[in-house]
Amino acid sequence: MSSLEQGQIEIHTENIFPIIKKAVYSDHEIFLRELVSNAVDAINKRRMASMAGDCEAAENGEIDITVDREKQTITIKDNGIGMSSDEVKKYINQVAFSSAEEFLSKYKTDDDQIIGHFGLGFYSSFMVSKNVEIRTKSAISDCQSVNWSCDGSPNFTLQSSEKSDVGTEVILYLMEEELEYLEPARLKTLITKYCDFMPVEVKLEGETINKRDPAWRKSTKDLQDQDYIDLYRYLYPFQGDPLLWVHLNTDYPYSLQGILFFPKITGRADWETGEIKLYCNQVFVSDSIKEIVPRYLLPLRGIIDSPDIPLNVSRSALQSDRRVKSIGSFIAKKIADKLISIKNENPKFYTEIWNSIAPFVKIGAMEDEKFAEQIEDIIVFSTSIDNTEQIKERSDYILSDTEVFTTINDYKERLPKDSARRIIYCTDEISQASALNLWKAQKVEVIKADTVIDTQFIPWLEQRHEEVTFLRVDSELDESLKDEEKEITDKDGETKTESLRKLVKKALNNDKVTVQIQSLKSSDAPPAMILLPEQMRRINDIGALMEQKLPGLPEHHVLLINSKHKLIQALVKLKSGSVLVASDEISPADSLANQLVLHLYDMAKLGVGGLESSEIIEFQTKTAALVGCLVEKAI
Repeated sequence: MSSLEQGQIEIHTENIFPIIKKAVYSDHEIFLRELVSNAVDAINKRRMASMAGDCEAAENGEIDITVDREKQTITIKDNGIGMSSDEVKKYINQVAFSSAEEFLSKYKTDDDQIIGHFGLGFYSSFMVSKNVEIRTKSAISDCQSVNWSCDGSPNFTLQSSEKSDVGTEVILYLMEEELEYLEPARLKTLITKYCDFMPVEVKLEGETINKRDPAWRKSTKDLQDQDYIDLYRYLYPFQGDPLLWVHLNTDYPYSLQGILFFPKITGRADWETGEIKLYCNQVFVSDSIKEIVPRYLLPLRGIIDSPDIPLNVSRSALQSDRRVKSIGSFIAKKIADKLISIKNENPKFYTEIWNSIAPFVKIGAMEDEKFAEQIEDIIVFSTSIDNTEQIKERSDYILSDTEVFTTINDYKERLPKDSARRIIYCTDEISQASALNLWKAQKVEVIKADTVIDTQFIPWLEQRHEEVTFLRVDSELDESLKDEEKEITDKDGETKTESLRKLVKKALNNDKVTVQIQSLKSSDAPPAMILLPEQMRRINDIGALMEQKLPGLPEHHVLLINSKHKLIQALVKLKSGSVLVASDEISPADSLANQLVLHLYDMAKLGVGGLESSEIIEFQTKTAALVGCLVEKAI
């Protein structure tokens, strides 16, 4: 082998290798992605050049990676277009000079066939190598094959070579601290991570590793549901099957393909980094794409593949670009279109998946006005309406197997024109059961807003529907729930209601609790209830949300006493003759009445989750004492 030339690599900045090692490429394992990408480029270039009649075509494009433990080398070999000595000097010695653009202009082809756009890709090999050697033979020119080598300094050696087959071999002589890459298992992991969907067969020691057949590059007509499910299972093993998927494909104003999946969220979703994988021409780039996908879609899963997403030179981060926002809007629109089509074409299935997709939709609506306009008519709520034969025939309800759903607009249409325009909602069927039952007893439709995000979403909805008011079931009670009774004053001019209010306020001795006395229509109405005025409760909920804790019972609240309940009527009788008398002495009747009032108050707080764990223990003790007192009195 005779020496053709020695010289210095033409660099466009001083100390390029330290920059490459420490600044451009921070993750050493990237070297394999870059070198395999270059090999794929070379194979695609040979295919295109052969179609133009400039060279012979390879039978099959192939990349083979081999390891020599004794020499501590990794070899990446391809049967691509290869290089002449002039091309080596032009494309290798001139750092940061990319051959991709020049090749594309010559053959006028789509640039999604050529992965590399950065001449620095090859030089990532020096992150793990003390010496790099290139053996190459051009498929186009009938010229001498050549051997190029460099020890990581600006000095290189270019010699003639005995290589007989067309293509390129890149041989890496690993540094001592990088010998982990001699392990086949390590290399196999990297091939699967970065090269799994590359269009060329990638072999490790003769064994094909990559899948090569990305579903997102195919037409939807050529895919079955099982193909999407199989891809999801492969990308996210042990995560179950997806709820649904959206196939993305556009060529204008940018090229983008992909498949996004709605997962079955069983735990806390990742709203910060996400699990969508970013590819560039089938080469894995990143699994954190928060700059591309709107935040409310980050917990989705799947793949986005685009050569038009502006990456930095190492492909490790996105650069600020107008196209990024445009791509994000495109993805959001496609998601909205898919959900709209499901609701219109398969409403029952839509109700089945609603609880899983609701967080995406609601957060998206609040954060993105365009998205909100698109999906406004597909936001649904489960209602208190029973699933009857009459309901099944109506178009303003959507039925699942167990629940009835409605949209806000349909609810509004059903409101009587001559009554207060209010939408009644419930956030917790258990803690708000007493109040909920009052509304249901009066045949009032109640929607269920029982997710964490609804604390913010209901006020947002109210801003968009200014002609109606949203009222939680345990807020101020409607007049229709009250049973007006004429009251007779006693000899001192006080009504039974006023006397009862005095008794309760005296027993509570708490000015922050507003006492209301009402006669409620429902026979199932409890003797006492906690009411939380809507605005007061919303302020409390927002405060709790900011401190990232569950909202508790506000200090200022309303205790509603149901004067129609038998227990309250008995309480009045117990105090008759003594409750109206101002005296410093507390009679046995006063003492028992006070205990009963405090017990009623604790029961009301317990019903809305307003008792702390320590208070519950105290409540049990007091209850036992009170029952004992009543039994003793009865005996």
